[in-house]
Amino acid sequence: MSTQDAYKPLRDYALVGNLRTAAVIGRDGSVDWCCFPHLDSESVFAAILDRRKGGRFKISLAGAGIGRQYYVKDTNVLVTEFASHRGKLIVTDFMPLSGNIDSLNGSAAPPELHRLLRFEGQGHVEVQWSPRFDYARSPTRMNRHGDGWLATDAGGRRLCLAGLPEGEITETETDNGHEVYAALEMSDGRERVVVTRWDSENVVSDLKESRRMLDETVKLWTAWAHQDEATRGEEWTGAMHGLVIRSELALKLLTHAETGAIAAAPTTSLPETIGGVRNWDYRYAWIRDASLTGQAMTSMGHPEAAVQLLDWIEHVTAAKFEQDWNLQIMYGIHGQDDLKEETLEHLEGYRQSRPVRIGNEAAEQFQLEIYGEVLTSAYELARRGIRFDEHVAGLLTKIANHVQDVWKEPDYGIWEIRGEPKHYTYSKIMAWVAMDRAIHLAERYGLPGSAQRWRRTRQEIRDAVLEHGYSESLGAFRMAFGRDELDAANLRIPLLEFLPCDDPRVQSTIDRTLEQLTERGLVYRYRIDDGLPGEEGAFGLCSFWLADTLAISGRIDEAIDIFEKTVRHANHVGLFPEQIDPATGDFLGNFPQAFTHIGLINSVLYLAYAQGRPVPETAPIGTPTHRETVRSEA
Repeated sequence: MSTQDAYKPLRDYALVGNLRTAAVIGRDGSVDWCCFPHLDSESVFAAILDRRKGGRFKISLAGAGIGRQYYVKDTNVLVTEFASHRGKLIVTDFMPLSGNIDSLNGSAAPPELHRLLRFEGQGHVEVQWSPRFDYARSPTRMNRHGDGWLATDAGGRRLCLAGLPEGEITETETDNGHEVYAALEMSDGRERVVVTRWDSENVVSDLKESRRMLDETVKLWTAWAHQDEATRGEEWTGAMHGLVIRSELALKLLTHAETGAIAAAPTTSLPETIGGVRNWDYRYAWIRDASLTGQAMTSMGHPEAAVQLLDWIEHVTAAKFEQDWNLQIMYGIHGQDDLKEETLEHLEGYRQSRPVRIGNEAAEQFQLEIYGEVLTSAYELARRGIRFDEHVAGLLTKIANHVQDVWKEPDYGIWEIRGEPKHYTYSKIMAWVAMDRAIHLAERYGLPGSAQRWRRTRQEIRDAVLEHGYSESLGAFRMAFGRDELDAANLRIPLLEFLPCDDPRVQSTIDRTLEQLTERGLVYRYRIDDGLPGEEGAFGLCSFWLADTLAISGRIDEAIDIFEKTVRHANHVGLFPEQIDPATGDFLGNFPQAFTHIGLINSVLYLAYAQGRPVPETAPIGTPTHRETVRSEA
């Protein structure tokens, strides 16, 4: 087996978490990625980025190979079943959670992972525990401690293992550090629990207490997923209800309980091309996710998530905005604005895809589109009857006024291309969106500011886009002014209501995208030289955007075809990556990806509307119903 082939396919992973951090667990029972105590903390297990050095926490059945993996229905509790000729092992993985997960700081979640084992028949259960602190940069010391094990490093980090007081247990030192290995003989009906805890010397495990915590965690996730609006969601989600619920739960897993920030993904440096250099850290909160997340979560009956996200944006940007009048495109989940990018030279990367990066220097880029996203998020909440306090309202007004001053400047675009800034068409359209939503908020919901001045700027931006953003020779809206290249982001033009879906320029942009950016029903972001070597896969969110625009254009059969070709790539537990290789179906990029799951929920919403099925609360932006509502209230 080659070194590359020794890694599991990314589609063979699932995720558990506690709204602070998360663990990526393979079908072979191995925790190959986990950071404690927070999602953006240093890793403790990182075998997904280096199978020899990274460290793992694996529980499996001897001789069984890959297991069958699924979630306890409508929860983030994971079950992996292993079977051999002698018996069956059922591993239930969860991070305990209690309290109120709707409110900030309303829940309690000890930093630990519980792995409940139940056996049918007879056989050996194998346990491998090899924590590697600080992305495997800090040497790990390992000692027997009471009935368990304690791993420490010189930096004071501690991780303990409880639940292995008997059986054949060995502790060895390998070239890459210490590890504990156990071969446990288990017989029919036997149960036990193995627990790893962060920053603790408590190596006691209690099966009864773990069962109680499991029951509490299952009930909490189930109740959250089936709040009133979400339960009614079957009327509009139809056959996709299971995938929509799974997407909702995945988005919640990426939401930090203490701040309301939503991380783009729980992982770093999973490559967009195997062996390539397009490997980025996505464990941060992108401002652009705000409005898309708001629409998705409010549709599922969780408007509080969008409110908390907007409050978080106001909190983390207020001081910086006062200083230099710019929003960063992303922040740390605790509001950190210094996301200095660093390369971890000692790790070989997933399937030898170097470099492995932590931090993200794209945070320093200027991107016009984020202003439109923030104001759209606010508008989505306002039209659902949610009012803002004076601090948030003041920030929204400042943003709108700021866009008037900066919309003519070049930027780096939605895709964070690491070259020279350009006049990206989509960025200008999002500046138009910022003005448009500010006007609606002022005239309909009392946002302070001059709607008359914003209206003049909105028209100026519109004129510039229509003059320079559309190419007759390309037959589509172009990526950047003066450059005849396609950009899948421009599929959102009718969804943002810059132009109606029946405008010939919108339809020709859809057609050119189908012809030139679409392969096997999956859509690439662009096909240009972006200054980095190698290529990338098709982008999950863009595929859903194509389905959305086809749906509201009345091209229902085409929309369903694109949607179905995209969702069939969901993995065994209903999770999606950032990108997919259309030729092989391989997952690429960080996983699971919030953007893709947001796209799925919103696509189901647009398809339901287009097919005449009831949709929750309000008509989605971009639909004729919403456009008529805006005109009638103007």
